Amino acid sequence: MSKVTVYTKNGCPQCEMTKVVLNGEGIEFQAFNIEEDQKAFDYVVNTLNLRQMPVVVADGTEPFTGFQPDKLKELVLN
Repeated sequence: MSKVTVYTKNGCPQCEMTKVVLNGEGIEFQAFNIEEDQKAFDYVVNTLNLRQMPVVVADGTEPFTGFQPDKLKELVLN
C-alpha cells in the first residue's frame, strides 16, 4: 500500500469525506492543514501548484484534488 498524505483546510466538507473514505478503506494516511502549517501550504501551492482541497498525494500516483472516492479506493490496490 502507498504512503498517503492528505492536505486539507478548515471548513472543507470534501476534506472530511476524503478522510472518512480513507479510514473506511483501512488506508493509513497523514493529514496536514494548509491553513495551519506553512510548510504544507508552500508545498501544495508552490511545488504542486494546486489550490483546490483536499490534495491527496500517494506514492506511485499523480496527486489529485477534490473528493474522488474511486481514486481513494484504488489506493488500496497500490
